[in-house]
Amino acid sequence: MASGLRAKIEDELRAAAARGEPTALTFGGWLRLSLRGFAILTVLIVLLPLHFLYRIFAYGSPFPMLFLRAAARICGARVQVIGVPLRRDVFFIANHISWLDVLALAGASGTAFVSKAELADVPVVGWLASLNRTVFVKRENRLGVAAQINALREALADNWSVTVFPEGTVTDGHSLLPFKTSMLRVLEPPPPGVMVQPVMLDYGAISEWIGWVGDESGVNNAKRVLARRGTFPLKITFLEPFNPDDHSGRKSIAARAREEIEAALVTARGAPLRDYGHSVDAVRYQAPGTGYPIE
Repeated sequence: MASGLRAKIEDELRAAAARGEPTALTFGGWLRLSLRGFAILTVLIVLLPLHFLYRIFAYGSPFPMLFLRAAARICGARVQVIGVPLRRDVFFIANHISWLDVLALAGASGTAFVSKAELADVPVVGWLASLNRTVFVKRENRLGVAAQINALREALADNWSVTVFPEGTVTDGHSLLPFKTSMLRVLEPPPPGVMVQPVMLDYGAISEWIGWVGDESGVNNAKRVLARRGTFPLKITFLEPFNPDDHSGRKSIAARAREEIEAALVTARGAPLRDYGHSVDAVRYQAPGTGYPIE
């Protein structure tokens, strides 16, 4: 009974957040947020000097990967890696649910990212992502595509792997938007020896709650996640890689990757995917806010 009431309250809080309403926290919520923030800062203070010291003598520091892995765990994610990620010369294509995707995927594979420019402005998270040489792009900046492609090529050469979220935004974890292909132009033609590996992210039953959708601000979403009681699962499934040379351009590559990710999502959910629109109206639970804070 209590768990059912808690689930109902969380659903209503999530719907209110998607409408742009700030989420209230109880003392316990603020305590968890503070402790997690302190833990992330502590790990950062320990690893950041080691990162810069390492960069004096060698390239390809492992410390951003270690830090982002620890940060994802501190935030509550219990990551399970399924499949084998390629370690170099790989272009990961993944579905996108939360800013936590960046922490978890980088922690699991050391990949660099292509992400929307707005993420760079999210306190702490944007800076953490930049440590891993995330390529921030403005998708509406048509005139800057060439520069963005050059940045992608440099990231692929530096990090050995780059991840793209071609949906262009986050969803609720039960849907998959059409893939945008502008950032896949780096694969026309593919750099020599580079493979494409689709990746499926699944937060299970908590996907909708974790999702950053509607009119919710990044700060409020981070507050909700860091204040939440307990932990949550995140399965990262690295699917079978394929050679982009076997496909006729970026649209064909995107279609192949999307098909494999969709099949994996359907299997994970045990049900067909549902339609999704990135708006408040698309949020599943639209009950009026109750005023209950996160406990």
